[in-house]
Amino acid sequence: METVLSTLQVVISVIVVFLVLMHSGKDSGLSGAFGVGSGQGPLGGGSMVERNLNRWTIFFAVLFFVNAIILLKRPWA
Repeated sequence: METVLSTLQVVISVIVVFLVLMHSGKDSGLSGAFGVGSGQGPLGGGSMVERNLNRWTIFFAVLFFVNAIILLKRPWA
């Protein structure tokens, strides 16, 4: 069980890092490559894409912390 949760933690952390890099910043970063930072892009308006990106980032960040707490508590050890 611990191996599954540890592997899941690594996968979630990679997803969180990618999602954070997708956010637009001062230099537009990695998000500029996918059209997220600009108002135009293949997915339509930037505001809806940004809103969904924020929701996914928050979801995976909460999942990351919940999984970390479960790993720290280790009820099976």
